[in-house]
Amino acid sequence: MELQHIPLEQLHLSPLNMRQGKRVPYIADILPTVRKRGILQPLLVRPNADGFEIIAGKRRYYCAKAVKEELGEIAPIPCAVMEAGDDAAAIEASLIENVARLDPDEMTQYETFTRLIREGRNVESIAVTFGLTEIMVKQRLAIGNLSPKIRDAYRADQIDAESLRYLTMATKVQQKEWLALFEAEDGDAPFGHRLRQWLFGGQSIAVKAALFPLEAYTGQIVADLFGEDSYFADTGLFWELQNKAIEAKREALLAAKWPEVVVLEIGERFDQWTHEKTPKKKGGKVFVTVSQRGEVEVHEGWLSRKEARKSGKEKGDTGGKAAASVRPAMTQAMENYLELHRHAAVRLALLASPDTALRLLVAHAVASSGNWTVKADPQRTRSDAIKASIAQSPAEIAFDTERDAVWALIALPEADTDDDETRTARVFARLLSLSESDVQRIAAFVMAETLAVGSTTVEAAGVVLKADPRTHWQPDAVFFDLIRDRAAINAMVAEVAGKEVAKGNAAEKAATQKQVVRDALEGRNGRAKLGGWLPGWMTFPFRGYGNGSCRIQETAASVVGLLRRS
Repeated sequence: MELQHIPLEQLHLSPLNMRQGKRVPYIADILPTVRKRGILQPLLVRPNADGFEIIAGKRRYYCAKAVKEELGEIAPIPCAVMEAGDDAAAIEASLIENVARLDPDEMTQYETFTRLIREGRNVESIAVTFGLTEIMVKQRLAIGNLSPKIRDAYRADQIDAESLRYLTMATKVQQKEWLALFEAEDGDAPFGHRLRQWLFGGQSIAVKAALFPLEAYTGQIVADLFGEDSYFADTGLFWELQNKAIEAKREALLAAKWPEVVVLEIGERFDQWTHEKTPKKKGGKVFVTVSQRGEVEVHEGWLSRKEARKSGKEKGDTGGKAAASVRPAMTQAMENYLELHRHAAVRLALLASPDTALRLLVAHAVASSGNWTVKADPQRTRSDAIKASIAQSPAEIAFDTERDAVWALIALPEADTDDDETRTARVFARLLSLSESDVQRIAAFVMAETLAVGSTTVEAAGVVLKADPRTHWQPDAVFFDLIRDRAAINAMVAEVAGKEVAKGNAAEKAATQKQVVRDALEGRNGRAKLGGWLPGWMTFPFRGYGNGSCRIQETAASVVGLLRRS
């Protein structure tokens, strides 16, 4: 490679430049420097029949053209001249140079990787060149190979990242079918976990769930490059093989002298709190559970509490002597009769004592047991930046403070070794000693902690409570970093700085428009400080920008309809 100064007229854009095919790039940020000091960083070019084609340096090239139009002339442009002919090297050089300077959108990077593969590069060499792991390169290739319409929809922020990644597992036919749903006016294209279910015919069964050797499965296995799992494409064949493996497992357990092996119906739970741990020699059974996702769990050595009582397990140690045969005080049918009628009496009594029922309800929410399974929302985040933003949120900090206060009110022992039922009873007893306001405080906290992120309930509660995020939230750097849609940010410019300012900046890049919003909110660069602004994306009910849609908007729309009808 050699350095040459080449007249502007001999330079033209190469189709291999990673930014080729786009409109005139944004150059306002570097044009003043070029006017004053000229082109300092050489363009990357290579010779061809028409002169020299630009592999990297499109923005500098357009700056040079602008300066020539203004002044009528410009000195020859410094260029690093590559050897002709190696298209893969040219593509690679273009990507490296552009990534090192003005970051292209992520989809452009992914598409450029696919072009490198077509030009003869392999995954390993790309990984080494760009300092990535091979799995990261494969992830980018999978996205770059998606249907062009899907890629364009992602660029326009009409498809979220989770759904895009699930679509990488779709066949070309499935991508076409999904696009038809996505583009139809009355279509109901699935997103998120619904999309994964749609791809696998209602069930997404991970390979790790198989009891059988994988070589026995002759169907297709679809790899999720963004997770740890791969999935069975043919769920019918999976269940055929899995059921045979479960039966073989049952026969092996019986051969190991377990008195009984019970395989529960698919989806049926095994609740330990309704059973007693019992060794094989005392009649303990094996219970096998099978989830809807194909996962199999084996629970060895259990008896139902009634069976345990009947066998004498709860009568204490007999010193090795056989316990005397004692006739039950009542038949199992009578036990069942009494339990049901006692249950009916207590249920009716609870209706007459709402304050006691509230305490019992809260006790079950605090310590799940019986028919209750309650858990705090995990608040999963998609990046470290979002995680940090939430951790620093005044609302989140205030909620953590309330958590400490609530647990102090409940006052459970630190070393809590109770089983689920005893723990619930202990909490219930504690709640009976507390005032109505304390119980309501605990109930409100438990409801808030278990509220599922992204759920319809969040939108409904936000509308009913007239939730105002302004009390604990202001647009932060992460918020601005995550906005990719220029139409959305331009609409925000109109809200904070006026329609004329938005119109004047409509052609500017998103970063420039975001800065206008920041300036208006902080009162900088000659703009009056605007207080109390809340983007429509944070209001209740949700208010979107432009013609695009998202899951939150769809959920909020359904909630508004429900509340109007109620």
